[in-house]
Amino acid sequence: MARQLGTQQRRWDTVVVEADPERLAARRQFGDRELDSDLLHIVRHAPTEWAWYREALPEPDYPWRYVRESIHRADDRGILKTRRSGNRIEIKQIAPYPDWVDRLIAIENKPDLDASAARQLADQLQHDVDTALADEVWVATAKTDRRVEPALLESLPVEAGILTTDFEEGVDVDSASVEWYPTRLTSGQESDQHNRRLELAERAYGRGWRRYYKTMRPDCRQFQLRRAGRVLLPWCEAKACHQSSTVCGSSCGDFEPEPPAWRTRGWPIEGGPGRGIKQLLDQRAKAANRRAETNQAETTRSE
Repeated sequence: MARQLGTQQRRWDTVVVEADPERLAARRQFGDRELDSDLLHIVRHAPTEWAWYREALPEPDYPWRYVRESIHRADDRGILKTRRSGNRIEIKQIAPYPDWVDRLIAIENKPDLDASAARQLADQLQHDVDTALADEVWVATAKTDRRVEPALLESLPVEAGILTTDFEEGVDVDSASVEWYPTRLTSGQESDQHNRRLELAERAYGRGWRRYYKTMRPDCRQFQLRRAGRVLLPWCEAKACHQSSTVCGSSCGDFEPEPPAWRTRGWPIEGGPGRGIKQLLDQRAKAANRRAETNQAETTRSE
């Protein structure tokens, strides 16, 4: 997920990138930083065997000298192999760049969707529908519990989905309601559109991964973990919901720090439950990374 991401013409509050786990693991070979459009042009078309870059890469719509600059940048970052052959620069891929993006989902967060805000948002959503850069477009708005939610009565494009939730108490995945399902916008993808989607996904990738326990307070005695499939999600016992980082902190009225005695106990939860939660989630993250690396190594050997 990434916040405030988009193009020169359009920016969304939230962008969700759905990725294939194995191909996402393969993407890690190209580093943690994002690949801009120039670097993508090179790593996606780099040959498997040494070749002169002007014969290996598609003809760009800008001077070749800028391609050479990008080749040097890619070499400095270790995502491309280069060598000199006389006065020519030859290139070779370090690995195939994977097509790791399955879907892009754009979300507009509008807790107070009154008539004025809806009129302005309608034009933006229509732009999203027309360009079909995202696979799905959603509007997340505040739940009113009326028989018909007000968002359904606004003149929003029918292709946009509507989700209602409680913004004040934190996002509770169990109580959020889909009021209107979106239409899938991308039936087929042209080359330019595919490139723009991949650039968006790379920007989201480059922003890094945030672990919720680093922005919350697992040392609060109300903080728990609840399983949702294979995922452990934070749960606030006081609020009885899956809390967000905006409501989980020392400023929360329900915040109760762990008693000092908890933190001085030894095995099996040395340092207290809060520290135990951090250790558990760190172990799970490291195990997931090891599995991804093992899967990628096996795929490389089979090829």
